[in-house]
Amino acid sequence: MPDYSAAPPRRPKGAPAPARPGRYTGFVRTLWVLFVGGVLAAGGYVLAVNSNFLNLFGRMPNLKSLENPRSELASEIYSADGVLLGKYFRENRTPAEYKDLPQNLIDALVATEDVRFEQHSGIDPRSISRAVVALGRGGGGSTLTQQVAKVLFKTRPDQPNTLNDGSLNGSGKVGILVAKTKEWLLAIRLERNYTKREILRMYLNTVEYGSNAYGINTAAKTFFNKAPRNLTTPEAATLVGIVNAPGRFSPKVHPDRSRRRRNWVLRQMAKAHYIPAAELAADTAQPIVLHYSVENAAKGLAPYFRTEVAKSLLAWSKETDHDLYADGLKIYTTIDSRMQQHAEAAVNEHLALQQKWFSAHWKGQLPWRDENGKVIPNFLNISMRRTERYKSLMNIYDGNRDSVNYYLRKKYKMQVFSWQGEKEVLMSPLDSLAYYKRYLQAGFMAMNPLNGQVKAWVGGPNFKYFKFDHVRQGKRQPGSTFKPIVYTAAIDQGYSPCYPRPDVPTTFPAVAGRAPYTPQNFEGGYSGRTFTLRQALARSMNSITAWLVYKLTPEIIVGYAKRLGITSPIDAVPSVGFGASDCSIFELCGVYATFVNKGVWTSPVMVTRIEDKNGNVLREFQPQTKEVLSEETAYIMTNMLQASTTEPGGTSTILHTGFNFPYEIGAKTGTTSNYSDAWFMGITPDLVCGMWIGGEDRSIHFRTGAYGQGARLALPLYGIFMKKVYADKDIAINRGPFPLPAKPLSIEIDCSKYTGAAQRDTIPYDQKMARPDLEGPDKQDI
Repeated sequence: MPDYSAAPPRRPKGAPAPARPGRYTGFVRTLWVLFVGGVLAAGGYVLAVNSNFLNLFGRMPNLKSLENPRSELASEIYSADGVLLGKYFRENRTPAEYKDLPQNLIDALVATEDVRFEQHSGIDPRSISRAVVALGRGGGGSTLTQQVAKVLFKTRPDQPNTLNDGSLNGSGKVGILVAKTKEWLLAIRLERNYTKREILRMYLNTVEYGSNAYGINTAAKTFFNKAPRNLTTPEAATLVGIVNAPGRFSPKVHPDRSRRRRNWVLRQMAKAHYIPAAELAADTAQPIVLHYSVENAAKGLAPYFRTEVAKSLLAWSKETDHDLYADGLKIYTTIDSRMQQHAEAAVNEHLALQQKWFSAHWKGQLPWRDENGKVIPNFLNISMRRTERYKSLMNIYDGNRDSVNYYLRKKYKMQVFSWQGEKEVLMSPLDSLAYYKRYLQAGFMAMNPLNGQVKAWVGGPNFKYFKFDHVRQGKRQPGSTFKPIVYTAAIDQGYSPCYPRPDVPTTFPAVAGRAPYTPQNFEGGYSGRTFTLRQALARSMNSITAWLVYKLTPEIIVGYAKRLGITSPIDAVPSVGFGASDCSIFELCGVYATFVNKGVWTSPVMVTRIEDKNGNVLREFQPQTKEVLSEETAYIMTNMLQASTTEPGGTSTILHTGFNFPYEIGAKTGTTSNYSDAWFMGITPDLVCGMWIGGEDRSIHFRTGAYGQGARLALPLYGIFMKKVYADKDIAINRGPFPLPAKPLSIEIDCSKYTGAAQRDTIPYDQKMARPDLEGPDKQDI
């Protein structure tokens, strides 16, 4: 057994020292073990994130998602002549092609966000240390590719989706680390699937720029009203500077801060040698000049039409699993942008003038009156209770009327509509309601009767302030514009346009619950003279229309209205022939189009086709058609409607004598009791127009026929519109006569040789109706 207590032998002089462990060998080994362990742990962590181990991290996108990354794209709606009318979106984004991205924009982006973009493969090793330092702030060290991954796949904990449903996703710094890891992995995969150019395009098309602008196309238009390709270097630098913090660097909200940020971007460009020093000095000295305009539903052509189209598109989207507000659809409509511009201009021009007269007509007085002309008590309070503001306040204050009334009467600064432009005023909600109740409303629609295509649609005075659509959504009594339906039934039942009938009263006998009813002419009396049916319709004589309803029965009239496209409920009562039941402009245009289209009713069409974002046709639309009249009856009615513009005493002769239209036009005016509604319908060989003007409430209207009847309040709108259309060389509109039917007519329509039909007078209607003073009465025929 060795003696361990003995001293160790001495090493001979000059002999080498024996080998033994060095001072640092254990430390190096420890580092190596830690390094290998760290690598393995990191690898294991990455694998765990990638596989969503135990559902701790949330799932990763599949290969299909990576190959087709999806961001929300605005759907675009176009006119028939290729003009962009507007968009449907939650995020207003329209993608730009790489060829449309200017080099100064790309240089600004790379110099600012990822100067080594061309050298790395998704992850920049030099930036990882910055990411670790900035982990607590949730940013730093991200390459452009990682930022694309973050935006496209919504990796951050504050962006809830199925990628972030792991149990660690919302855990503070741990959640941020998980998100960063996913972005690293996704960046590598994106770099494998896409070129650098494609990644740059993805970035610029996906990021947010503030002001509801997503993607460079929308941002350039919103802030500078330009296409991206036309951006100057300072403008490009401004937009690149925004994306880091849109709320903080918005040039609209924080111009000084935005300019400092822009100049920093320009200096980064100079540092990366993208711009020379001399250009840097000139660019940083420039002010930021904005041409700022945020796209929304109220802007652009045909906002009422676009809103109505959206209703049917949403139903179609639900049926076909599409998203109208995110799929980047292309919707092609029937609207003619030039006609639409003329229609909007005509409505603005006409309503502004009528509003001037209306305001003078009621100056110093309240316009909401009952049938006896007395002010309706408590009108505003009752109206207010129907508003969303009132309902919201009642909900907030648990039905406490004192609190609600306080806030309804509290004055605020607000922007209000006027025909002279928006103005800032100090008003309470009740003041505002009273202000807007005094404004006249209007609806206008034009369609091609031969194919049903809607060419123009104006639903009100101003979509921003008056959202209610008076073309299809609004329904009012059509007055005498309903009378052609009565005359259509008469022609079909064997009456000739030249059939003579005296101007005498017709009484409908009393029935259960209804007293005897004797319709009167507008002026209240009867001439006793004889008129042809053609003359009676031209003059809109109530007495002869009443006789036809009596002979044919109200039930027959209702049946013809349904055949001709009226879908609203109609009561089979004696007053049916005078438009006692509400209907819309949309429905009436279908009725009158049937006359022009040889007896074939055609449903109004608003959309022709829908394409996906790649141009693939998803659906095409064709009108519904139904033959409801003979070609002969339809032509006779067209001819009888022309009498309104040509017969002495006709209600629409001003179209030829005042507006000097040399073309064939058919027309019909309409007015309801107390002048609550003014209507006009006009037809030409390939255009049918319908329009209505009145107050938001039936109790708000002119007091005299000189201002309130259809020939005065509605007809001039048609004249203004058609004057613009006829003068527009780019619009191909048929200026010829109405085409004759294929077969000779079986009945006579030239009534001039029938001497038994005496004319009441020969003074043209428009001359009789010369406008009097503002308060002057007028009792002319409707």
